[in-house]
Amino acid sequence: MAAVATQTLPGITVAEDDVVARRNLAWKKFSRHRPALLGAIVLLVFVFCAIFAPLLSHFDPNAIDPEWQGTPLAPGVDGHILGTDELGRDLLTRLMFGARISLSLAVTAMFIEVLVGTVLGACAGYFGGWVDYVIMRVTDVFLSIPLLPLLLVLTGIVAATSVKSSLGPVYVALIIGILSWMTVARLVRAAFLSLREKEFAEAARAIGSRNVSIMFKHLLPNAAAPIIVQATLDVAGIIILESALSYLGFGVQPPTASWGNMLSNAQENMQIAWWAGVFPGICIFLTVLAINYMGDGLRDALDPNVE
Repeated sequence: MAAVATQTLPGITVAEDDVVARRNLAWKKFSRHRPALLGAIVLLVFVFCAIFAPLLSHFDPNAIDPEWQGTPLAPGVDGHILGTDELGRDLLTRLMFGARISLSLAVTAMFIEVLVGTVLGACAGYFGGWVDYVIMRVTDVFLSIPLLPLLLVLTGIVAATSVKSSLGPVYVALIIGILSWMTVARLVRAAFLSLREKEFAEAARAIGSRNVSIMFKHLLPNAAAPIIVQATLDVAGIIILESALSYLGFGVQPPTASWGNMLSNAQENMQIAWWAGVFPGICIFLTVLAINYMGDGLRDALDPNVE
C-alpha cells in the first residue's frame, strides 16, 4: 500500500527535517564568518571566567590587603598576575567577578527590553488601528527622552537607597531594560505588518486560531531573525552604558566589582598604577567587539538572501 503524503497548512506546521536543515545552514554560514566565530570564542572565555571565578582564583575580590593598601602592586608581583588596585585587592580576581556583574546585567537588561519591545511591537503590528497608533506614540515619547540623563537620575536614586544591597545590579538592569525597548518594538511592528497578510496567517485565522496564538506561535518565529540580531547588538551597547554609569558613580556600587566602577576607581592612580585602568578597559573593549562581530555573523547566518 502506497504511503500517503500528509499536507499541512503552510507556515503552521514546519517539517522537522526542514527546521534541522535551516539550523545547519545557519551554523554553516556563521562558522564561515571568521570574525564572528572568533568573537564567540572570546565571549565564551569571558563567560567561563565569570562562572568559575571562585575556582580560578584563591583571592577574595573585596578583601583589602593592609600591607599593600595605597601601594598598588605591578602585574606579576607577589602572585598577583595582573597586579593589585589601590586597596591591595587582586585585579584579576576583581575582573572575573566584575565580568559576572557586567555580563549578567547586560543580558538581563537585554531580555527585559526584548520582552517589552516584542509584546508591544507585536500588538501594534498585528492589530493596527488605534492600538498601533497609541503604542507608536508612546514609543515616540520614550525615544524623545534623553536616555543617559534619565538613567543618571534613576540609577542615582537606586544607588542612594541600595548601596549595600545585592539587588543594586538588578535594579540597574531593570531600569536600562525598561528604557531601551523602543528599537525592538519598531522592528517587530514592521515585521508583523508584513507577516499578518501572509497566506499562513490567513490560514490560521480561517481554522479559528486565536489572535494570541497567531501572533506568538505563527508570526513571531518568522520575525525572530532581526530580533536575535538586535538583541545581540544591544548587549554590547548595554555593557558600554553600564560601564559609563558605573564610571560616573551611578551604576553598580562598590565594593561590588564591575568593569565600569573599576575604571572609575583607577582614574586617580593612573600614573602609579596604569594596569588598574587598562585591564578593565581591555575587557570592555574585547567583549563589545566580540559581541558586535557575533551580531554581524548572526545577521548573515539568519538572512536567507546571503549565501
